[in-house]
Amino acid sequence: MSFPVVAALFGFAFVTTVTPGPNNLMLMASGANFGFRRTVPHMIGIVTGLALLTLLAGAGLMALFDAFPIVRTALKTVSVAYLLWLAWKVATAAPPGETAAKGRPMTFLQAAAFQWVNPKAWAIGLSAITIYAPDRSLLSVTLVAAAFAVVCFPAISVWAWLGTVVRQWLSSARRRQVFNAAMAALLVVSLYPVLGLHG
Repeated sequence: MSFPVVAALFGFAFVTTVTPGPNNLMLMASGANFGFRRTVPHMIGIVTGLALLTLLAGAGLMALFDAFPIVRTALKTVSVAYLLWLAWKVATAAPPGETAAKGRPMTFLQAAAFQWVNPKAWAIGLSAITIYAPDRSLLSVTLVAAAFAVVCFPAISVWAWLGTVVRQWLSSARRRQVFNAAMAALLVVSLYPVLGLHG
């Protein structure tokens, strides 16, 4: 890849990971309920899971989807069901004090695994491969995955930090309920634009 193409790839990776979506909305909720430090494994799991998903998509999963469209449809169905369940969990989250004592943020492995049922992660990964690694060679696919690994953490950490900013404001039970309900609603709404991508 030429330097302008690589620069465009890194820009694409940053913009697509910093914009609102299931990962970032969940990170904001986690930052608000658990604080930034306890959310770091969640963030690292997102970075790792997204980079691996992108690498494997370019290495063969796109061909599987092309050959068997039913697999893509099944993935979307499972993704929607799981994200609706997560939205319900966010909407009914315990107060910050209770959450810190009883609950725990998403772990590294849970966050990495979540990327496989995250429609936005699939849309990002498949789009990046299509645009920046159309030949699907190992080198170009690896470079695309590496770009996400490099820029994703600083991009998504902004959302966890924003959660910590509103943490004190959420000491009111009523405000916490409104915040959690809003995060849950946004999580559901975030499904709309990505479900239509790539068939």
